[in-house]
Amino acid sequence: MPGRSPTSVERWPHRRRPVGTSTGPAHRDRSCSAADGRNPVATTIVDNPEAERFELYHDGEYAGAAVYHRTPHGIAFLHTEIEQAFQGKGLGSVLARHVLDDARERGLEVLPHCPYIRGWIARHPDYVDLVPERRRAEFGL
Repeated sequence: MPGRSPTSVERWPHRRRPVGTSTGPAHRDRSCSAADGRNPVATTIVDNPEAERFELYHDGEYAGAAVYHRTPHGIAFLHTEIEQAFQGKGLGSVLARHVLDDARERGLEVLPHCPYIRGWIARHPDYVDLVPERRRAEFGL
């Protein structure tokens, strides 16, 4: 749900976090739509830099996250996870596209250590340019 973000910081996405009031300007909320054509639902992705992860909320419920490590010039994606109850709805793809679009918008190089993000980039060649050319072979891109 837009405007709501977690109240405590945890490092890994599989640990549920309570949803409460905003924890301040460090969080970036962005709403996007993930729909099957018949039943559009609200999907919100929150950048939580203190926990080093983008958190995905589907209809107001925590649905998953992409864990990262940010450097001054880049972002390394380490792990992506979608909660079991939300798997099979295309939310992993929504999350991957969002985090990569965010990296592009910020001018960050992407290091896809996470197998899901790496595979997503391989299936969407218009995102390969985010990975530095000198490192693409390392990731099979």
